[in-house]
Amino acid sequence: MFENFGQQSAVSIVVHLLFFAITWWTLMGLRLDLLIKPGKTGHAKVLMILLTIAIGSAVSNFFLNYLLWAQQLQFMF
Repeated sequence: MFENFGQQSAVSIVVHLLFFAITWWTLMGLRLDLLIKPGKTGHAKVLMILLTIAIGSAVSNFFLNYLLWAQQLQFMF
């Protein structure tokens, strides 16, 4: 029973990190520096990190929920 929790935890960590990397890579294509005042590059970096966490978490949670629901379909029949 507890082995399953360990596997789910490992999959969740890997999926979150994967989607964080994909989100970071995607956001690097945006010119967020145009939205930030000149000389405030630190603010732009923090904004990138926060956007990466917010978007990456939302997408990875959706993916993990979808995976869980797909696994639970077997109990329907």
